[in-house]
Amino acid sequence: LKEKVPNLDYLDYYDFKIKEDNIKDYLNLIKEAKNNIKIPVIASINCVCSYEWSFFAKKIQEAGADALEVNLFILPSDFSKSCDEIEQKYFQLAEKIKENLNIPVAVKISYYFSNLAAFIKKLSESGIQGIVAFNRFFHPDFDIDNFTIIPSNVLSRSSDLAISLRWTAILSGRLGCDLIASTGAHDGASVIKLLLAGADAVQVVSALYKHGVNYIEDMIIDMKAWMSKHDFEKIDDFKGKMSQVNSPNPAEYERVQFMKYFEGKKYDLG
Repeated sequence: LKEKVPNLDYLDYYDFKIKEDNIKDYLNLIKEAKNNIKIPVIASINCVCSYEWSFFAKKIQEAGADALEVNLFILPSDFSKSCDEIEQKYFQLAEKIKENLNIPVAVKISYYFSNLAAFIKKLSESGIQGIVAFNRFFHPDFDIDNFTIIPSNVLSRSSDLAISLRWTAILSGRLGCDLIASTGAHDGASVIKLLLAGADAVQVVSALYKHGVNYIEDMIIDMKAWMSKHDFEKIDDFKGKMSQVNSPNPAEYERVQFMKYFEGKKYDLG
């Protein structure tokens, strides 16, 4: 192989140099943000290997970040690994990154777990300060003319809110750390719903890519109008009002059978 690729010895260097430059740029971004804005700066990293990213996390703290979100996703497609092995990897990664940091750490996860509620409950008691539910990952699609794999739905859609809403409501009031809702929040109404479900905070990303950063102002205006309409002075007045622990009918959050729910009822499904 070296005969065909003379510079093979330098490939590892190039890969390291690219990674090093990207890390440097990100750390500079954190420093600039801290110097120019008055709100907390929460950094975020995607993490698979605890060795490299624990070092990077330390650099992020030194750059001035007020908190760190660790975005974890291990696709459960390894047929040789048990669910316990995969879940343990999450605890190991979170512990490794947390042990050398003084700033709050939140872990962003997916919903691909055999017992999601029990896993999140255990993770919330591991010493982290927040759980972000849920992360959004690459979905493959097929180009049937060129026989290639292409991205599908890179940005979230408003219909994605349903999963986040259900699990926010189920988990709220039952964890050992803050609960941050993510995925599907595209307007003021969806943020209100997640707060009603009990979220301590809500992440909005795809909507800003679509409409621009100033769209946040529109969402806040809608939220304030709704709060005024219902005589709420602050978010704490309604946060968690519709969570499962506060619901008169908790079973509503656990219905999974379509026909069971719609039996004997008429709804416009258009």
